[in-house]
Amino acid sequence: MPTRQTRRLRKPSAQRGLARLLSLSRLNKRILQVAADCVLLVGSFILAMGLRYDSFFFLPDPRIWIAIGMTLPVTILLFAVTGFYRAVIRYISSRAFVTIARGIAVSAVFLFVVSQGLSLGVPRSVPGIYAMLALISVGGLRFLLRELFRRELRQGLTPVLVYGAGTSGQQLVASLLRGNDYLPLAIVDDNPALHGNEVNGLRVIGPQDIPGLIENFGVELALLAMPRAQRSRRREIIEQLAEIGVRVRTVPNMDDIITGRASTSDIVDVSAEDLLGRDPVAPVPDLMSANIRGKVVMVTGAGGSIGSELCRQILREGPSDLILFEHSEPALYTIQMELLALTKVMASSTRLHAVLGSVQSARRLRDTMAQHNVGTVFHAAAYKHVPLVEDNIAEGMRNNVFGTKTVLEAAIATQVQSFTLISTDKAVRPTNIMGASKRLAEMVCQAYAETASGTRISMVRFGNVLGSSGSVIPLFRSQIEAGGPITVTHPEITRYFMSIPEAAQLVIQSSAMAQGGDVFLLDMGQPVRILDLAQRMASLSGLRPRLEGDPEGEGEGDITIKITGLRPGEKLYEELLIGADARATAHPKIMTAQEGFLPMPELVPLLDALDRATADEDLKTVQSLLRQAGTGYAPAPGTDPVAGDAASLDPADVA
Repeated sequence: MPTRQTRRLRKPSAQRGLARLLSLSRLNKRILQVAADCVLLVGSFILAMGLRYDSFFFLPDPRIWIAIGMTLPVTILLFAVTGFYRAVIRYISSRAFVTIARGIAVSAVFLFVVSQGLSLGVPRSVPGIYAMLALISVGGLRFLLRELFRRELRQGLTPVLVYGAGTSGQQLVASLLRGNDYLPLAIVDDNPALHGNEVNGLRVIGPQDIPGLIENFGVELALLAMPRAQRSRRREIIEQLAEIGVRVRTVPNMDDIITGRASTSDIVDVSAEDLLGRDPVAPVPDLMSANIRGKVVMVTGAGGSIGSELCRQILREGPSDLILFEHSEPALYTIQMELLALTKVMASSTRLHAVLGSVQSARRLRDTMAQHNVGTVFHAAAYKHVPLVEDNIAEGMRNNVFGTKTVLEAAIATQVQSFTLISTDKAVRPTNIMGASKRLAEMVCQAYAETASGTRISMVRFGNVLGSSGSVIPLFRSQIEAGGPITVTHPEITRYFMSIPEAAQLVIQSSAMAQGGDVFLLDMGQPVRILDLAQRMASLSGLRPRLEGDPEGEGEGDITIKITGLRPGEKLYEELLIGADARATAHPKIMTAQEGFLPMPELVPLLDALDRATADEDLKTVQSLLRQAGTGYAPAPGTDPVAGDAASLDPADVA
């Protein structure tokens, strides 16, 4: 006698029957359909006669069987010719119902003509009754089987909601119904006029109905199908769903869909841009092309996060040549291959030149610029990770300060028309070596801008970019996937964020507005509290975050957020402006400022002293010189990477 567990593991007989049907060959399935239709058509005819006479006395009459015997093969043949038997029942659509209706209508007409023409004893009203019964039985059976098959196939599928009843939502639902991963239960839309309608067999509901579906059907995932919506609106929806405990995934953004990199049926994680809800400003075409179209453009650090995006944006503006200058062979190869593929897609005539070299190599830089007659330089090469530069001070200075000086001198020597330094908000009142080195690099550019007549020199300063190497959002994602903890350095730490494409566009447009010595500041929007970002990302993954050490949340939540303490040189908040004289420009997201710097006669001896200190790995002197240069460098208490007090260095050592 089977045990309770055995009975629980066995499938019901109906499910076993469906499984056998699904396992049949295509030919056997078609034969089975034809046989079933023959039975249903004959049954519909007999029932129609019975309804007409309210009796079945006619069954022994051979004329009745001649009528249906002549009609049946014609109907089956018509179904076969129209491709009705080639349709897969589990994917059958409403269009198949039209095919059935037409076939049965012809069948009924044929029955009427034959029975009346040959006087076969079939009342004139019977073909009409027969048609209705046959449509219900033949069509109804298929749609019933379709639902049974789909229910069988959907066992164990993830129940989901689709947010957005537009074209993207409809395409996504159709794709999900064909797939074997998700079971869409309803479509959510903000438009009340759509509520109660059906799209692909799913009811359109309002956001207020979501909690009921969660409670009744265990929905844990919502798919956001609104690629055209503004990011600020997408962020509102994402936060609303996260608050009620629903994980959120989305279809790709419109840029990826339009360029063919993705389709509306793809499902991806919520993007960093959607998390922050920042709506980009469309670029000004004239500013984008001013320093690029038809010119030779060079990007240092071309394989990095900002450098590679600059290359993509520059390529779209049609330069005659694009020089990819990079010291990392793998990074250079990757961006070169990507851009070569992009030139083919765009049918671009731009010539690409991949150049391996260091920004500290004066001869390599001069030769490259002179050989290709470079007209525009974007200097993106830099060491930017605060903790790494804090632990490698000398290399940070060589690359960020003296590398910038070397590139700039090569640009001036070869008469480059436009030079733009990519800077950072960490250069404002820096508490770390990386920020101080970038501020000194700005000051080098400002000093040279006073004396260089043929080269327009400018700097662009902005905050964190989303998705760059070391960015906090990819780090949080990997920590969530690993089950936690999510690490945040301080509960009150905030940062500005901007997408890499938007940052690159604004850098290019800033360079077009440069007069010489300009410090451009990008409008980064509102700062984001990193703890809030961590909690939001955990909620979007369907997890309840809990703060480690919080007595109120002890024992609750699914993933821990751990406060690790500020890293060496890390600030609680970032700034973009040293003074208070930021001015508007022709672009609404770009400001400019004139900030103090050391003139060349004072800067040169300081740089010479810094060069000697760097070569000697004299880190205390390096720190002191950074202070004396007027960078505003002031390590936070307890975070000074060099033991001892370097501030007491004799100023005479600078000379």
